[in-house]
Amino acid sequence: MQPNRPARTDPRAAAQQAQMAASLAGAVDLAAVQARNEAAARAAAAPPPSATAPAGAPGSAVIDVTEETFQSEVLDRSFQVPVVLDLWAEWCGPCKQLSPVLERLATEGAGSWVLAKVDVDANPALAQGLRVQGIPAVKAVWQGQLVAEFTGAIPEEQARQFVTELVAATSGGAVPGAAEDDGEAEEPEDPRLDAAEAALDRGDLAAAEAAYQAILETEPEHPVAGLALRQVQLFRRAEEAGPDALAAAEAAPDDIAAQTRAADFLLGTGDVDAAFGWLLDVVRRTAGEERDAARQHLVELFGIVGDEDPRVGPARRALMTALF
Repeated sequence: MQPNRPARTDPRAAAQQAQMAASLAGAVDLAAVQARNEAAARAAAAPPPSATAPAGAPGSAVIDVTEETFQSEVLDRSFQVPVVLDLWAEWCGPCKQLSPVLERLATEGAGSWVLAKVDVDANPALAQGLRVQGIPAVKAVWQGQLVAEFTGAIPEEQARQFVTELVAATSGGAVPGAAEDDGEAEEPEDPRLDAAEAALDRGDLAAAEAAYQAILETEPEHPVAGLALRQVQLFRRAEEAGPDALAAAEAAPDDIAAQTRAADFLLGTGDVDAAFGWLLDVVRRTAGEERDAARQHLVELFGIVGDEDPRVGPARRALMTALF
């Protein structure tokens, strides 16, 4: 539904703003079914890991990973279940203490997560790309992103807590064995959303933002308002950036704020691939704090678009490749 907006002096800006509002209306509609779509898509992507399969075999909860198999066994698989990297070496005494603990926990996990073992001596480029500074090193990957890590041998109790919290934090995705939605029960509509939707209908992004914020003040975990608020805020940023954002970013390639404004503008006008590609280029050519700022903003855009969108998965994998 396209809102009626006040007349603008720049017809290009008016058209772009109308397109942004129309895109937003569709995006908000996706929020209510996002969790179900994500679970179905990832569950169908690959066979779930099995606690009974021999270690290292396809579908096993404990696998060996090399530089050649990292993409498929870690990055791709992490869109189905969280993958925990165990970086070790034969000469490392603490590694021999920690690895058996992780292997036992992975088996107990019954396929809810995968332990991917990496011999750093046999895969030095991979170890360097992962910025391994000491071993044993453990890094958790979920949906193509590093989400948690630690270095050194830790007691089994702490290791168990690490993987328990990891699985709990990612259980909204395709954790094997999770209850499937039988399609019979649907969440009732929330009348508090009416004010936000009415504001969107008339193109009032500020009022829509205020309405979603009011819902979140009383219900921080609301299933729709959180994502919808981030989407509205994106479109407000894109609207403020305007069509000059791209030229400004090209003129100041080292200005990270200018680069993120350009990406916001592209996404706000519906060009998802261009927005992702813009920030991927920034990540590839920068380092340090600038690179991390670009990475964080790109991850934020992934969340706004939603993992059910087929363009997000390839972009997440491209980001991991750029980082490592």
